[in-house]
Amino acid sequence: MDAARDYDSMGDVELVQRAHERDAHAVRCITTRYNQRLYRAAWSVLRNRADAEEAVQDAYVKALSRGGYEGRASLSSWLTRIVLNEAIGRKRAGDRLKRSLAAADIAQLDDYREKLMSMSFTSPEFQLLRAELAKALETAIARLPEDFRVVLVLRDIEGMSVEETAEALDLLAATVKTRHHRARQRLRQEIDPDFRAVLAETLRFDGDDCAAMTDRALAALT
Repeated sequence: MDAARDYDSMGDVELVQRAHERDAHAVRCITTRYNQRLYRAAWSVLRNRADAEEAVQDAYVKALSRGGYEGRASLSSWLTRIVLNEAIGRKRAGDRLKRSLAAADIAQLDDYREKLMSMSFTSPEFQLLRAELAKALETAIARLPEDFRVVLVLRDIEGMSVEETAEALDLLAATVKTRHHRARQRLRQEIDPDFRAVLAETLRFDGDDCAAMTDRALAALT
């Protein structure tokens, strides 16, 4: 427990340096902390779960193998930019882009809404419907233009600030605000605003998925 607390309170520059030196505790601290954010960033470009996981793993290896983090940007922004570059490179190369998301029937959302209002929040039916809505949202987000989709995922799903998003994407803050606004407008054309709360359930990457990613990154780096 003392070692874990030490790593949790360690400065980002030292943490990356230790990970670069193949310190397994440092690698695990970084991957556990940032897995979900980096996965969501990669998915926003690739729109495929398996490809996004591979992009995150390769980005960790590149980032932590080469080191070079000097603390000029936040660690989350530095890693996010590396992951986005990895994902964009994969997309341009056509790496595994034959797999695609299954199309969801967005037209059924009005029916879902009526059913939702008649159900108990603790019922199995409600939980199943919630999962269906999350899948429908994921599909609708995947249909957005890439420039809008990336900003929407980082801002609305991952909760990054305008400044963090601008830093990660190397954009002006004003550009981030404009793209975010337009992305929301486009999304509302397909998704009823009442379903925005379901965004929090979209693109989950925790639990066993998070642990497996950490184990793969550790195996590649140590």
